[in-house]
Amino acid sequence: MTISLAIDTSTSKTIVGIIENGVVLFEKAHEGATDHGRALSELVADALKVAKPPHQVVVGMGPGPFTGLRVGIAFAQSFALARQIPVIGICSLDAIAIDKDQYTVAIDARRKEIYWASYQDGIRVAGPSVNKPAEVANFIIDVFPDMQKLVSLAASQSITEPMYLRRPDAVPTAERP
Repeated sequence: MTISLAIDTSTSKTIVGIIENGVVLFEKAHEGATDHGRALSELVADALKVAKPPHQVVVGMGPGPFTGLRVGIAFAQSFALARQIPVIGICSLDAIAIDKDQYTVAIDARRKEIYWASYQDGIRVAGPSVNKPAEVANFIIDVFPDMQKLVSLAASQSITEPMYLRRPDAVPTAERP
């Protein structure tokens, strides 16, 4: 029996779930792209009330905005380290559940751009990438990572670095124009 704490902060939503052997015991989201820090600790506290302590933490590694990803990943790593359990990173776009054979999913990347990836039979065949919406054909947006799918991907993925697809906004003084 494996109990997983699932966390994703790659979108405007903070999403937390407790999944035990493929069964969702808890899944809740909080809307607010700048509120991940506060919302995450509250959602995890609520999640831990419904299940035994987790055996692993599964976290969305992006792509997503820098600050949102850092909040979720740092929390997941700290939580796992304190409990001496593993952390497994998953591409957040891969965890978006779409019931089609072929599709492209996207999430808001801000700055009038989207993060996107294309799938064939559930397997990523292109991306993740960041582009203007007009540059990506037939994408599905406003669908968020599913915690059950995020955890199911832990058997086949283990991403160790956040998926930042843009250069940082901050640059050293010597590199400024």
